[in-house]
Amino acid sequence: MASRPTIYLDNHSTTKPDPRVVEAMLPYFYETYGNAASVSHRFGWDAAEAMERARAQTAAAIGAEAKEIIFTSGATESNNLALKGALPALKRRGDHLITAASEHKSILEVAKRLEHEGWKLTIVPCDETGMVTADAVAQAIRPETVLVSVMTANNEVGTINPIREIGALCRERKIVFHTDATQAVGKVAIDVHDDGIDLLSLSAHKVYGPKGIGALYVRRRDPQVRLRPLIDGGGHERGLRGGTPAVPLIVGLGAAVDLATREASSDLPRIRALRDRLEAGIKERVPDVSLNGHPTQRLDGNLNYSFACVDGEALMIAMRDVAVSSGSACTSAEPEPSHVLRAMGRDEEAARASLRFGVGRFNTAEEIDYAIEVVAEAAARLRAHSATWSA
Repeated sequence: MASRPTIYLDNHSTTKPDPRVVEAMLPYFYETYGNAASVSHRFGWDAAEAMERARAQTAAAIGAEAKEIIFTSGATESNNLALKGALPALKRRGDHLITAASEHKSILEVAKRLEHEGWKLTIVPCDETGMVTADAVAQAIRPETVLVSVMTANNEVGTINPIREIGALCRERKIVFHTDATQAVGKVAIDVHDDGIDLLSLSAHKVYGPKGIGALYVRRRDPQVRLRPLIDGGGHERGLRGGTPAVPLIVGLGAAVDLATREASSDLPRIRALRDRLEAGIKERVPDVSLNGHPTQRLDGNLNYSFACVDGEALMIAMRDVAVSSGSACTSAEPEPSHVLRAMGRDEEAARASLRFGVGRFNTAEEIDYAIEVVAEAAARLRAHSATWSA
């Protein structure tokens, strides 16, 4: 009897590229393969035209202008460029930055490096649902605060932060506001002007595009945000990011965000229904589970559950036919429990007992039903050998 294919429910870690995205990219590998920086022939002109089309598509997804989009290798680079690039120009106004305890490590580790280099840093708490409130940010602001970085949606528990309120607060205080919108673009309505966002990071591979490409939105006016480049050389991306542009990947990014934006009204309700089916099924079949994250203000595809008296890593191993994760894929090699769950007030045992399910565009109801069976059987098997579990 043939083994069943593994069901992929780890769409917060990465997503399967949409075939339509791959189709859009292919000509730029084999046919239109010129360097977009070559201005003396048709191959370069065609590549540059494709690149600018993708820039416009990316900008449209967040209500920005095409000239405000800088292509990077992904959200980690975008986050690094946002913080390390913006702060030098702000130094004359102040030396204090604010971020949150529930941020991705590519923000927290950059912020801590900047603190080591002499910047003053405040890490504000999130609440028990993982939400960072505008009040928490307001309480941390000082006269010398020049930058605030709070993510749009959390990558582990899916909680959506009140970005518009935080943006308005920063705009009122003339503080630069950056948001890591990696998990949110194409899934949460974003308008950089209405939301008061000055810098925004995103990545293609979280939205059914290719890995290795992302972007940073940089506000051009009211106020203009000035950046110091991290990668010098060649004057690419208006001098902010040297290196030959990866045209096929850039085309893939544009196609992916365009599809996600245009199809959100049909895609997201279906994903949410599948997530709800998974949540209800696990809750019915597995006793003593608890939701991590906001019950309503969270990403449509996110489900983060703690399983009492079960180690999350052991549960993942026992669920061979279902691909999930425990926390962020970027930190899964670390032995420590999720810093996000600990910031939410979960004790170490609950944090270690958690799994993150990410439902996506290509999942089906049949897969969800099978996943419920696998989770229930694996949890029961592990609990049968647990000294702390009493049925």
